[in-house]
Amino acid sequence: MRDKQEVPVSHTPVPVSECALAKAIGKIGDTWSLLILREVVCGVGRFDHIREDLGITRSVLSVRLARLVEEGLLEHYYYREPGQRSRKGYALTEKGRALLPVLIALREWGGNYLEQGSSRLRLQLQTKDGKRVRTQLVREDGTVVDDVSSLVATVQAD
Repeated sequence: MRDKQEVPVSHTPVPVSECALAKAIGKIGDTWSLLILREVVCGVGRFDHIREDLGITRSVLSVRLARLVEEGLLEHYYYREPGQRSRKGYALTEKGRALLPVLIALREWGGNYLEQGSSRLRLQLQTKDGKRVRTQLVREDGTVVDDVSSLVATVQAD
């Protein structure tokens, strides 16, 4: 364990009701919703395929999909298999696509810190030309933040 030097920080409490992180977690932070978004990112947009891939019950999937549509993260479209009735499929909206860096960062973190034994975490995200993508923290001037311990939290004044 490393020795930590206490850095004096002025702490201003931020009520949960005014915290963007808390609001985001409240909208999409449950496991099923994040996994449903993962499925749609990976091109699985049909209800039955999502259900089969995740092993989720119909009722839980229906509720989560309705919530993700209501929140504007997914939109539904209709498709029809030959000889079948019309069914709903799901796709990311612009707001949903804006979550991709968050999903990629969570996947990276899981791959770096949660791998156990010899089982690899298989999901990789990449561009269409096959180049893997990763997240980075970037300053306003475009330079990359290499040392996350140099970050400090501040609270904007009203």
